[in-house]
Amino acid sequence: MTKLESAQLIPGARLADAPPPDRAEQAGGTRAIRGRALIFWDPKVPGKKLDAIDTDQITPADDCVSESLDTLDARWKAGSFRHLMPNFRERVRRGETFIVAGDRFAIGSSREMSPAGLKGIADEAGVEMVIVCGAAMGDIFRRNALNLGLNVVQSREAVEDAQEGDTLSFDPVSRMLTNETRAKTYQPAALSPQEEDIRRSGGIIKIGRREFADSVRRTPEIRWPDAKAARQLTSTEQILWAHRVDKDADIRPGSTVRVYADLLPASDGTAPFSIHTFNEITGGDTIRPRQIAIANDHFVFNRREADDKQTAIGKEFADRHGVRRPYYATPGDGIFHFYFPEQGLVVPGALIPGADSHSRAYGAYGALGYGVGSTTLGFGWATGYVYFTVAKQRRVVFAGKLQPWVSGKDVVLALLARWGAKQSGGMS
Repeated sequence: MTKLESAQLIPGARLADAPPPDRAEQAGGTRAIRGRALIFWDPKVPGKKLDAIDTDQITPADDCVSESLDTLDARWKAGSFRHLMPNFRERVRRGETFIVAGDRFAIGSSREMSPAGLKGIADEAGVEMVIVCGAAMGDIFRRNALNLGLNVVQSREAVEDAQEGDTLSFDPVSRMLTNETRAKTYQPAALSPQEEDIRRSGGIIKIGRREFADSVRRTPEIRWPDAKAARQLTSTEQILWAHRVDKDADIRPGSTVRVYADLLPASDGTAPFSIHTFNEITGGDTIRPRQIAIANDHFVFNRREADDKQTAIGKEFADRHGVRRPYYATPGDGIFHFYFPEQGLVVPGALIPGADSHSRAYGAYGALGYGVGSTTLGFGWATGYVYFTVAKQRRVVFAGKLQPWVSGKDVVLALLARWGAKQSGGMS
């Protein structure tokens, strides 16, 4: 298992040189946010809002590119809903700032370019944007949006009631949503305590600056439960218990804890935003990134200048901080989720939040792997740990023999279909 080490100051740097903690403040202030509804309609079902808008539709793959840290979000903004609503950017500028969509909004990959592009469009127009959607919103997108200070609201009733031209308002203190045109108020689905803290603080960079100095002074420790305690925990919970930053933290479904990471891998696609976040929290020249790993496997061998510039951002950062093989995979070394296990960096009992939605594949090696956004990864590079909300669990016993060509994924999908959305949400 990767050895956890204390933060390493860059020679000549002082902790006092890092950006000072920001004053905790309400994201967007305390004044109500007002705007008009911008609705995504289902082209096949008149009068119905569009379900299952995935992150590929929010930000097409060709636009998930950064050519430099200075122009980090330029392509993300240009590509926002490029095919689904080509005039999206102009409509936001006209004041249509409440984005209304159906269930399962922003499912798909962990690309943080999607909420970042939307937030960037709102910022350049000088407005606040609010995402209003139905049930089962993409978990990674929701957390990414909150990390960036982008408000998200889940209320199926509000979605069903909204019509073109409606004026809506959002109270950033209570999170109450009001359709002023229809004189109706809605209580959205609750956030977890940590999500609420991030939202009220204004985003993960402010949280990172608040906790950075203490994280540098703290010596990380992995301490496994004894046999008696372990018998009361699932395998996932045992890994979380061992990796707790706060050793008295309770590991139970619904609780949010700080956990040390054994490895914090990014791809060439997600590394630039992680680098930006790390630099914003640490100042960029105080410590070496912690538990870092980068694999170049998304934007390589296609002879496109923009993609070469994208991968160059990660290489320059790795060179500057002395990140070498096996923690830095050059183009051709291998695919992200095969390469790191092959190098012995993914082992049983490890906790690995990766900036790629396929990071859950590390469960095949007995590790706890899961996908996070780039800002969460950059936060981890700065502090050595991330926040994790413990999922509910359910024991399932199978009997009999699998039919030919039936895989584990087929079994999981069958279970989810049997349980339904309410029972399946937040399961481990």
